[in-house]
Amino acid sequence: MRAALIQLCSGDVPSDNLPPTADLIRRAAGQGARFVLTPEVTNCVSGDRAHQEQVLQKQGDDLTLAGLSSLANELGIWISIGSLALKSDDPDGRFVNRSFMLSPQGQITATYDKIHMFDVAVSETETYRESAGYRPGNAAILTDIEEFRVGLTICYDVRFPALYRSLAQAGASVLTVPSAFSQVTGAAHWETLLRARAIENGAYVLAAAQTGTHPTSTAKTRKTYGHSLAVSPWGQVLADGGTEPGITLVDLDPQTVKDARRRIPSLTHDQTISGP
Repeated sequence: MRAALIQLCSGDVPSDNLPPTADLIRRAAGQGARFVLTPEVTNCVSGDRAHQEQVLQKQGDDLTLAGLSSLANELGIWISIGSLALKSDDPDGRFVNRSFMLSPQGQITATYDKIHMFDVAVSETETYRESAGYRPGNAAILTDIEEFRVGLTICYDVRFPALYRSLAQAGASVLTVPSAFSQVTGAAHWETLLRARAIENGAYVLAAAQTGTHPTSTAKTRKTYGHSLAVSPWGQVLADGGTEPGITLVDLDPQTVKDARRRIPSLTHDQTISGP
């Protein structure tokens, strides 16, 4: 199966982000991709909660979800929307950061809400408190696309290997990590973490990323690392999307997963540990 990682520089106006996203997906399908993946917060990159309250929609009204569902049906391809920032019905008004798998008929076959919230101080001038604006999920999600079982995760989840272990042991042969990674932590940790998750679990890791300085209509700007990566089950970087928006293609083979797990069958070697 040919997969395509779509690298974006989404701004904070959802209606402005859909046309370039759709254009890249069309181009990827034209190059033979049957499985297309977009990054985290495909619809809106913004750290301004007041602005998000104005422009975000609930799932049933979201224009990006509607547009990409229609496109999946038109092109007859699987689309993993890395995530959409959406309004929820939470009493505290927090949003959800939700990933979607769309079938070639444009139907939603799975959704996943990001579990681990990015609450960090990267530096004195770069801090994040994602949990203040987003409600965390609590369920690991698997879905099937043709000959692959796919485990859905999002960005900061990559630092929590137990999630990936549970997905792989439940049958995942592909792990998705759509992201909007900080440039500082991206340069230090991005490739290492993704390769580790692939090696530990003998699975493909597909990580479509946001990149660059994101257009904004408010005073709050954000920069992301880019470098969408496809990693083999043996830990090899198969493709790197660099730092410009665009398409990264990779061919997936289920036999490659079987071979890696046969050579190092660590998924069957977990032990129960007492203490500390």
